[in-house]
Amino acid sequence: MASYDVIVIGSGPGGYVAAIRCAQLGFKTACVEGRETLGGTCLNVGCIPSKALLHATHQLHEAEHNFEKMGLKVGAPKVDWKAMLAYKDDTIAQNTKGIEYLFKKNKIDWLKGWGAIPAPGKVTVGGETHEAKNIIVATGSEASGLPGVEIDETVVVTSTGALELSRIPKRMAVIGGGVIGLELGSVYARLGAQVTVVEYLDHITPGMDAEVQKGFQRLLKKQGLDFVMGAAVQSVEALKTKAKVHYKLRKDESEATLDADVVLVATGRKPFTDGVGLEALGVEMTERGQVKTDGHWRTNVDGVYAIGDCIAGPMLAHKAEDEGMACAEVIAGKAGHVNYSVIPSVIYTHPEVAAVGETEETLKEQGRAYKAGKFNFMGNGRAKANFAADGFVKILADKKTDRILGAHIIGPMAGDLIHEICVAMEFGASAEDLALTCHAHPTYSEAVREAALACGDGPIHA
Repeated sequence: MASYDVIVIGSGPGGYVAAIRCAQLGFKTACVEGRETLGGTCLNVGCIPSKALLHATHQLHEAEHNFEKMGLKVGAPKVDWKAMLAYKDDTIAQNTKGIEYLFKKNKIDWLKGWGAIPAPGKVTVGGETHEAKNIIVATGSEASGLPGVEIDETVVVTSTGALELSRIPKRMAVIGGGVIGLELGSVYARLGAQVTVVEYLDHITPGMDAEVQKGFQRLLKKQGLDFVMGAAVQSVEALKTKAKVHYKLRKDESEATLDADVVLVATGRKPFTDGVGLEALGVEMTERGQVKTDGHWRTNVDGVYAIGDCIAGPMLAHKAEDEGMACAEVIAGKAGHVNYSVIPSVIYTHPEVAAVGETEETLKEQGRAYKAGKFNFMGNGRAKANFAADGFVKILADKKTDRILGAHIIGPMAGDLIHEICVAMEFGASAEDLALTCHAHPTYSEAVREAALACGDGPIHA
């Protein structure tokens, strides 16, 4: 029986980061993982492989639409699907092996197998029991299903199956207009599939700024994606090589059917805690199946903590990483902290979409007086040169104090640009602080400065 200061269950972004931070703080640390590779959903069947395919298919789009405009004569590009999947798999391997290296470097033991907590201070893995003064549950999430829809990961798939289809479908139906559905829908649309998104609500990307939602959907339509909005999926009929999606329009209860070669079910994710033994241990859970924690990631069972997708909050890898570091510091007696009001969200389509803080809708609901500064990428020289002038930056600031309350970007490198605003918000900066900061020319980041200027006397290039 091995004894540890900390055992982390799960090696996703939250788990492996928590383990590394614990080791850095001097704790004897182990991490439990049942997969053949470290990294959890994100590195193996989520964030990393999807970004590889998004990158590859964006290059395809550039070759098909923009190379000739720049004087690049290469002929019509051809897609080698097997080679593209191999590139994706190589990207996964590089990242998962990188975590193995970090574990060895930090002297973290990888306990291979699925972990359970039979009693406080004990973790069983593969028939062996290990002792731990502290246990961090970082078991992540899994795709949530839909009543009447049976997943086979061949014709009816989750994001996992969509990342390894044997062939590119001619027609793809995507159930759900959220981040996962739109990213993977974009991948297959660029590869030539006719993609139709079926969404229950009347808008895509729930929770996003309404102006961004409308502009984003408009751009996706221009890229060839079709949308059926306000549609409640009743069932999916899976045949040998295709499927039929049966749905009902909420506005008039009329029924319709959509044929597809592949149906991607992208209706969100749910906490994955099966087999860990939390209920038998007496760990309190929420009504949504999340592990209940206090402000320091502690459960009601002494010595048991939880972080990431299996607890409340946005299911984002970087949120889990922040919690992993903070939780480790709390165990070490330090002041671990996560600022939940400054956690960015990004959609890695093209153009990218990024947001942080409040939306106009939430500010109106709160009755707060605010001002909005907006700048279109059409006025940005770098964006025009790179055929990336779609979209805008919008900054929301308090009307009296000018303090930045939120920001929303749809455009090139939005996922990187948003962090300038995150840092500003972390330090309580005003829009004027951002506007008075010199930005290099020509860069996309100038659009952020222009939006900040728009919160004052107005932008220069609009």
